[in-house]
Amino acid sequence: MSTPSRTFQVAMIGVGDITALHRPAYRDFELARLVALCDVDETLLARRAAQWGIDRTCRDYAQILEDPEIDIVEINLPHHLHRQVVVEALDAGKHVACQKPIATTVADAQAMIEAERRSPGRLRILENFVFYPPYVKAKELLDAGAIGRPLTIRFKLGSSLFGSRWIPLKSELWHLMESEKGMGQAVFDDGYHKLSLAVHFIGPIEAVKGFIDRSFEFIDEPGQLIWRYRDSDTLGSFDLAFSPNLYTHSAYFPADERIDLVGTEGMMQLTGCTGRLVDEAPLILVRGGQRIELDDLETDWQASFTAGIRDFPRALVEGRETLISAARALELLKFAYALIVAARTGREIRPDEVTDDLVRRELELSP
Repeated sequence: MSTPSRTFQVAMIGVGDITALHRPAYRDFELARLVALCDVDETLLARRAAQWGIDRTCRDYAQILEDPEIDIVEINLPHHLHRQVVVEALDAGKHVACQKPIATTVADAQAMIEAERRSPGRLRILENFVFYPPYVKAKELLDAGAIGRPLTIRFKLGSSLFGSRWIPLKSELWHLMESEKGMGQAVFDDGYHKLSLAVHFIGPIEAVKGFIDRSFEFIDEPGQLIWRYRDSDTLGSFDLAFSPNLYTHSAYFPADERIDLVGTEGMMQLTGCTGRLVDEAPLILVRGGQRIELDDLETDWQASFTAGIRDFPRALVEGRETLISAARALELLKFAYALIVAARTGREIRPDEVTDDLVRRELELSP
């Protein structure tokens, strides 16, 4: 498929809860227009179509793939359904924007990467956190040497039940049930955001260790995870805790997310993202005895979705790679599984050595 000079025509396959954050990206955007919706839930499909003013709807995604006017397909389905629809969309010559994580198995991710190689379409995995304005600024400062050589990076996730909008129970249940498959929402699903930032900020991961316990049987928190990087002596860590009665102010999800970056010449603190537990500047730089608060940055989480979704059509027009590529997404899948296996076995695990056989064997999953 050649990149059209006209506006890209976009169709969504899957219009669940998260897509309410996708829709604003297509309003008044010169390069892409949302024109069609597809979902097996007829009631939800009708509601979204009415809310968004979309006339073209269907319940069979084959109709989307057969439509020559559709340029980009957004796939917003549960993780284990990604492979089939992504491969078929790429084989149909569509550009594909798939929700994170890329898949639940290495084999599925590799099949999607291979489909992209033989397709005129391009594949990207949506990861909005790397487009969150305070994180974008922190990356610029880090790359400019604002804190010197990075020594440690620490991620903090505090999950709770109060302080956000109402979230439909069915939107959360399938995430929790994936714990039965050796995965969990905190590390494998939501954790993908933090793991992507860990690689985005510093680079590829050499090896990991850690502990993961369970709250209420299905919630993979609390946890303490650590890793070392392949190309630097920076050390990383991820601190997770589920505090059901913690009140976190958020228009989206009740998550307290913070990042500390320490270097040879200073440090940076990122104080929030999806929600906000503390009332501080979103980015604080400490250097040379000075504390600099960057409080003029956009902090609405929606901004990260809008920027991330719009980056894909722009990348297609400009002929460049977009964050995050399928290859990076596979790297993150292995990173996540390495952490989960390390916590289960008590061993150091190298993401490069992660295979589906290793995951099944160590997590005692059926083939």
